[in-house]
Amino acid sequence: MSDQTAIDRIGEIVSANHIVLFMKGTPLFPQCGFSSRAVAILDRLGAEYASVDVLQDQEIRAGIKAYSDWPTIPQLYIDGEFVGGSDIMMEMYEAGELQTMVGAES
Repeated sequence: MSDQTAIDRIGEIVSANHIVLFMKGTPLFPQCGFSSRAVAILDRLGAEYASVDVLQDQEIRAGIKAYSDWPTIPQLYIDGEFVGGSDIMMEMYEAGELQTMVGAES
């Protein structure tokens, strides 16, 4: 599969979901600390989100970095826009910005 096909697949996933987290592992079994922190933040907000385990698809794993021009995983997208990784998510959560973006009441 070509890089462009992976980019197209990522675009479809991002477009089809209000909130999507590209991560290592799954929300029930994160495979790295950063992914675990991202899941914990979204769960704390009560956000409904889709997740994509990049460890299960090497083309998506490589393609997501090109898609966002961001070198690390996890990556959060809300309403089709790249938000950031776990550090940015934490900063936005602490500032109350992420709650607004996901539509959380807390």
